[in-house]
Amino acid sequence: MTNLFSSLAEFVNLVKELPAADQEAESAAVDRNAQLTKPAGSLGKLEDIALWYAAWRGNARPSIEAPQVVIFAGNHGVCAQGVSAFPSEVTQQMVSNFQAGGAAINQLSKCFGAKLDVIALDLDIPTADFTAGPAMNEAELIAALQTGWDAVNENADILITGEMGIGNTTAAAAIAAALFGGSADDWVGRGTGVDDEGLARKADAVTRGLAANPDATSGIEALRCFGGRELAAMAGAVVRARTLNIPVIMDGFICTAACATLYAMDPAALDHVIAGHVSAEQAHQRVLSHLNKGAIIQMDMRLGEGSGAATALGIVKAAVACHSGMATFAEAGVAEG
Repeated sequence: MTNLFSSLAEFVNLVKELPAADQEAESAAVDRNAQLTKPAGSLGKLEDIALWYAAWRGNARPSIEAPQVVIFAGNHGVCAQGVSAFPSEVTQQMVSNFQAGGAAINQLSKCFGAKLDVIALDLDIPTADFTAGPAMNEAELIAALQTGWDAVNENADILITGEMGIGNTTAAAAIAAALFGGSADDWVGRGTGVDDEGLARKADAVTRGLAANPDATSGIEALRCFGGRELAAMAGAVVRARTLNIPVIMDGFICTAACATLYAMDPAALDHVIAGHVSAEQAHQRVLSHLNKGAIIQMDMRLGEGSGAATALGIVKAAVACHSGMATFAEAGVAEG
């Protein structure tokens, strides 16, 4: 366990001082890419992904051998407002399903050679209902951030964070509204499949939450006042990955909202993060636009649990395999055009 922050102010300062990519490795990777046996730019976005990955791994000819997927689970007090189609008990039931190997993310992790870890955060103690005040106090938020930090395997070479938490699309919508403005209707979506009445309850909960937490406009305060423990843990894991030069594939709306709080602390904090997909949750693309992130795939997924990012992992692995495994013109004895 590494304790680099004992207060929220220390965490914010840490985010503002994160290491940058390896420019020498990136330059060498660009040179290598120019010599590979293909017309310039012919692999399109695969080339951009490979160069991004090489820069953050500090290796002009990298490989992906040890992907890690971490699912964090948490429960939300705002569920008392009727914002979900499922009861909070489902969070624990799905954690058990992950642990038994029965969920989509288990199959995707296995398919792409990723190690899957599942971490439940105090499921028997939901966060406070943010319609009446902050979801977490400082100590609770620090504990969740630290859990995410400690969950990252130092030997991983790419990280995906996923989540499970009934009610967490409402938390994500509240974070987005606090950071980017607009009305609750701009940010709430159907999540697990609520009907029109459920959607109206979600919007009402977000509206009342914003009124109850008027000062939650900074990244760290938006995370504390509206986020669940699993969102905070994802944020902590993403920062820890940066300190270890581990690139991150970002999942859907909830993960992106968690990452948005880091972006609000410092826009450079997400330079090592690539957006895996655009989910079917109606506000996800809008948040990605605020973060200046284009997604790898768009498959109308809305499952969460890291599933979109895990699917995109296959494309990232393909990009790196082509970049590092292809022969150069000189090696292949092929005349350059």
